[in-house]
Amino acid sequence: MEAGGLPLELWRMILAYLPLPDLGRCSLVCRAWRELILSLDRTRWRQLYLGCAECRHPNWPNQPDVEPESWREAFKQHYLASKTWTKNAAILETSVCFSLFRRRRMRRTLSVGPGHEFHSLGSALAMSSLFDRILLFPGLHEEQGEIILKVPVEIVGHGKLGEVALLASIDQQCSTTRLCNLVFMPAWFSPFMFKTTSGHVQFDNCNFENGHIQVHGPGTCQVKFCSFKNTHVFLHNVPLCVLENCEFVGSENNSVTVEGHPSSENNWAYTHLLGLIRSSPGVLPTEDSDSLMSLDLESRDQAWSPRTCGIVIEGSQSPTSPTTGSPRAGSQEAEVGSNGERVARTPDSSDGGLSPSGEDEDEDQLTYRLSYQVQGPRPVLGGSFLGPPLPGASIQLPSCLVLNSLQQELQKDREAMALASSVQGCLIRKCLFRDGKGGVFVCSYGRAKMEGNIFRNLTYAVRCIHNSKIIMLRNHIHHCRASGIFLRLEGGGLIAGNNICHNAEAGVDIRKKSNPLILCNQIHHGLRSGIVVLGNGKGIIRNNQIFSNKEAGIYILYHGNPVVSRNHIFKGHAAGIAVNENGRGLITENVIRENQWGGVDIRRGGVPILRSNLICFGYSDGVVVGDEGKGLLEGNTIYANKGCGVWMMASSLPHVTSNHVSYNGLYGVAVFSQKDGSGEFPGGHGAQENFSEDGDAILWETELEKDDDPLRRPITIALVESNSVNHNGASGLYIQSSEALHIVTNVIHANRVRGITVAQSSQLTRVANNSISCNRQSGVKIEAQCKVELRGNGIYDNRGHGVITKGDSTVMENDIIGNRGSGLQLLPMSDTKVIKNRIHSFRASGIAVQGHAKALVQENTIFQGRTNKTIFQQSSTNQECIIQNNRFLVFKKSDTWCLANPPARPHLENSLRGPSAAHGGQKVTAMATRITAHVEGGYHSKRSIFCTIL
Repeated sequence: MEAGGLPLELWRMILAYLPLPDLGRCSLVCRAWRELILSLDRTRWRQLYLGCAECRHPNWPNQPDVEPESWREAFKQHYLASKTWTKNAAILETSVCFSLFRRRRMRRTLSVGPGHEFHSLGSALAMSSLFDRILLFPGLHEEQGEIILKVPVEIVGHGKLGEVALLASIDQQCSTTRLCNLVFMPAWFSPFMFKTTSGHVQFDNCNFENGHIQVHGPGTCQVKFCSFKNTHVFLHNVPLCVLENCEFVGSENNSVTVEGHPSSENNWAYTHLLGLIRSSPGVLPTEDSDSLMSLDLESRDQAWSPRTCGIVIEGSQSPTSPTTGSPRAGSQEAEVGSNGERVARTPDSSDGGLSPSGEDEDEDQLTYRLSYQVQGPRPVLGGSFLGPPLPGASIQLPSCLVLNSLQQELQKDREAMALASSVQGCLIRKCLFRDGKGGVFVCSYGRAKMEGNIFRNLTYAVRCIHNSKIIMLRNHIHHCRASGIFLRLEGGGLIAGNNICHNAEAGVDIRKKSNPLILCNQIHHGLRSGIVVLGNGKGIIRNNQIFSNKEAGIYILYHGNPVVSRNHIFKGHAAGIAVNENGRGLITENVIRENQWGGVDIRRGGVPILRSNLICFGYSDGVVVGDEGKGLLEGNTIYANKGCGVWMMASSLPHVTSNHVSYNGLYGVAVFSQKDGSGEFPGGHGAQENFSEDGDAILWETELEKDDDPLRRPITIALVESNSVNHNGASGLYIQSSEALHIVTNVIHANRVRGITVAQSSQLTRVANNSISCNRQSGVKIEAQCKVELRGNGIYDNRGHGVITKGDSTVMENDIIGNRGSGLQLLPMSDTKVIKNRIHSFRASGIAVQGHAKALVQENTIFQGRTNKTIFQQSSTNQECIIQNNRFLVFKKSDTWCLANPPARPHLENSLRGPSAAHGGQKVTAMATRITAHVEGGYHSKRSIFCTIL
C-alpha cells in the first residue's frame, strides 16, 4: 500500500469501520485495495455477518463452534439468498395486467405494534402495496381470522428473535413473500400457520411452534436458520424447495413430509433457487480417507506348482511274492497311534510336507524317483496363497479389495454421480433433526435430497415409500429408536457417505421391492443388524464399512435379493452376513473379518451366490451353511478363522467350488447332519427379530416372488468341488452325515490332522479326482459303517497311512504314493474293494490287512518300499481277503519307475473352473440353533465351535 505510507495493519483497522457499500467501492479501486478488503475476512466481514439479525452462525445448528472457511463468502451467500424473493419484481413492473399496482421506486415500511401506525398485521396488509416491508415491533400479535396475502410483501420482526410472536394462519395467494425474525404459533382456529399453493415463500431466522406449514406445487419455498418445535412441514408436489441450517425438535409425527412427484409446472422462483443451490458450497464429496481404520493384510506369494517327490529305497533284496510281515516296532520316524493310524513324530515343515530322503537311511541306500504332480485349482486373490497368520502382525489387503473413497466411486459410476448432483423436489441441507418421532418422510413418488444433516434421538430418521426417491449424502444418523433409514414399496435412490450408528434397529432397512444404491457409508455399533434386506427388497450395497453391530452386518431374508460387493464387514457380534428365510443375493469381493459368529451364515432356504470374498480372522467358522441352506460358494478365500473354514449340513445342498480354505483353527470343510436341539441361545442372542415396521407380525409369504431365475441349475447332492483346502488345524475335510455327498477335484494339502475323515456316511460319499498330500496324519480315514467311494485320487506324502478304512468302501484307480505308513490299511470289520490302484509306501507295507477284514484286492500295481519291508501284509487267519491279478514291483538296480500310462493322478480335465451359473433365495429362524460336532485330536471340549443364526 502506497497511500500515505501507512502499514497494512493500520489500513485494516481503518477499513474495519466502513459500512458494506463503502467496502464494495474500496474493493473496486485497484488490485491491492481488493486484496486488502479480502484480508478482512476474520474481522470486518465476520462482524458484518454476525451483526445481521436475519441470520445465525453459518454452521448453526450442527457445528456452531466451527468457523466457516470464509465469513465473506457466507455473508455473500446469505445476501444473495435474502434477495431471491424479489427476483420477479421486474416482471411484475412491466406487466400490463399489473399496471395499476406497479411497484414504487421506494418501498414503504409499515410499522405494526402498540403506539405505531397499525395495531394489527391484517390492517397493515390491507394498506400495503407491492414489495412493501411490514415491521412488527416486539410483542404478541394475534390475528382472529385467516390472513390472505394477495400482494408480495416482506414481514419482519423488529428486535431480537423471540421478542416478536405472531399467532396467525396465513394463506399466501401472491407470487412471493418473505418472513423474517418472527416466532410463529398457530391461531386458535387452525393448526396451519402458513400455506401456499402457487407462490414462493422465504423464511429467514424464524421459530415455529406446535403447528403446520404447507407448500403445494408449483409453489416453492426457501427456509434458512429457522427452528421448528413440534412443527410439521408438508411439501406436496413441490418442484424445488430448500431447507438449510434449520433445527427440527420434538415432532410428534414427521418433521418434514415430501409427497407426490415434483410438479412440472415450475414457478418463476425455480430457476433462481436452482442457480443459488449450484453456486453455494454444498456437501458434495471430496477426496478424503473414508475408512475409520486401515486394514493391512499381508499376502505371501507361494506359487502353486507341480511337485516332485523323491522316494528312497534301501538295499537290494528282492522278495518275489507277498509275504506276511509287520512294521518294525519303535521306528524313529513314526509311531502307530490308536486304530492303527500312524502319526509322525517329526516337527512340521514349512509346507506341511516332509522330504523322506536323508532321514536315517542306511549307507548302502539306492535312490530312484517316482515323479508326480499335485494338481488343483489356482488360488484366488491375484494367484497367491496367504501365508500362515502371525500373531499381532498387520495384514495388507490386495489392491482389488481396498475400499475406494466416495469421490472415486462416483467418478467410476456415472449413474451415481448423476444422482448425487441432481436436485429435485426438496433439498434439506445442514439441518438438525432431534428428539422426536420422525425426521423426513418421502412418499407417493416424492423426491428429496439430504446433505450434511444430523438425525439423532428419533424413532426413525428417514422413511421412503411408494416409488419415492431419496438422495442422502454425508448425513449423520444415530441413536434412533427404530431403523435409521427405511425404504419400502419400491423406494430407491442414493445413500452415500453417511455415518449411521447406534440405532436400535437396522441402520438401513430395505423391503418390498425397494432398490437403493448404498455406497461408501459407515454403518456401525447398531443394536441389531447393520443393513436388513427382506420382502423382495433389492439394492446395490457397495464399498461400505459395516462393523461392530450386535447382529448380522447384513441380514438378507424373505426373498431379499441385493448385490453386496466390495464392503468391509468386520468386528460384528454375530455373523458378518446372514442369509435366511429364502433370502438370495449376489455377495462378491467383500472383506468379512473378525466377526463373533460365522463370517457368512446361510440357513432355511437361503440361496445366495458367494463369490470372491475374503472371509478371515473370525472367532467362529468362516462360512456356515445350516439347515436347508443352499447356494453357491465360489472363489472365496476363507482364512485363519478360529472354527472351521466351511461348516455345512449335507442336506442343505450347497455347491462349494474353487475356494481357498486355509489356516483355519479346526476343519477346513466340515459336513454334518446332526444338530443339537437344546434350543440354547448362545451369547444372550436368540430373541425373535421383529421385522414389522409397526411391531405387528407380517405374513410375508403372501408377497414372495416365484423362483424363476434362468441361471439356476438344480443340485440334488451337496457338492465340494475344485477347492484348495490346506494348513487347517484339524482334518481338511470332515464328514459326519447321513446324506449323499460328492467331493471332487479338490487340493487337500498340509492339514494338521488328516486330509479327509469320514466319520459317518450312511449314504454314499464319493471322493473323486482329489489331490490329498502332506497332511500330518493319514490321507483318508473311513470309519466303520461308512459308505465311501475313492476314485481317481492322488494321495501323496501324508505322514500317516495313505488310506485307512473300517467301513464299506471302494478304492479304485487311485495313486497312493509316498506316505509314511502303509499305502492302504484295511482294519477289522471293513468291507473294501481295492481295484486298479498304484500303491507305494516308504517304510511300511503297500497294503496292510488287519484282523478279519473283508476285501477284494484286484488288478493293483504295488511298488516295493524298503527292502526289509513287505509289499503286502495280511493276517494268516483271514480267509475273506481275495487277492487276484495284482502286479507287485520289487526294486532292482536297473529299474526306473515312474507314474505313467496313465500319468500321475488326479486327472483333472477341467481343473480350473470358470464362474459357475448360480442362484440365490432364503429364510430366517426366529431361534438360534446350536450345532456341535466331535473334533478329533484333543480339541477344546472335543466339540466344534458352535455356529448360530440370528
